[in-house]
Amino acid sequence: MVRLYGLLFLAQLVLAVCALISCLSAEEGEIRALPRIAWVLIILFFPLVGSIAWFVAGREAGARRTRTAWPMGNGFSEEKRRPVAPDDDPEFLSSLAERSRAEDRERLRRWEEDLRRREEELRRGQGDRDRPEV
Repeated sequence: MVRLYGLLFLAQLVLAVCALISCLSAEEGEIRALPRIAWVLIILFFPLVGSIAWFVAGREAGARRTRTAWPMGNGFSEEKRRPVAPDDDPEFLSSLAERSRAEDRERLRRWEEDLRRREEELRRGQGDRDRPEV
């Protein structure tokens, strides 16, 4: 009898964890009836009833994924794939290159200004030395 209760408790715990993961990973538009935080609290405080309620009434009917593990057709997924990391995103890389070019141009402009200013100071300093003192 103790084993049966242990097995039922384990099944309830697995159901609650699955419901909690499903609730937390659902998009905002896929959640019905209550806000996400209310569903999370219901699942946590009433694991069996809350989990069943989430799967029955909390999710949108279209929220159930119908994708298969193996894509049909040419072997590629039909949905548009996004790059996984920022350094794989061509738009991000081009924005980095453009930002780098702009920073380089600004740095070069400041260096040229500084060089002109120093040259002027040197010319003024040499001009003062060329004049005889009275």
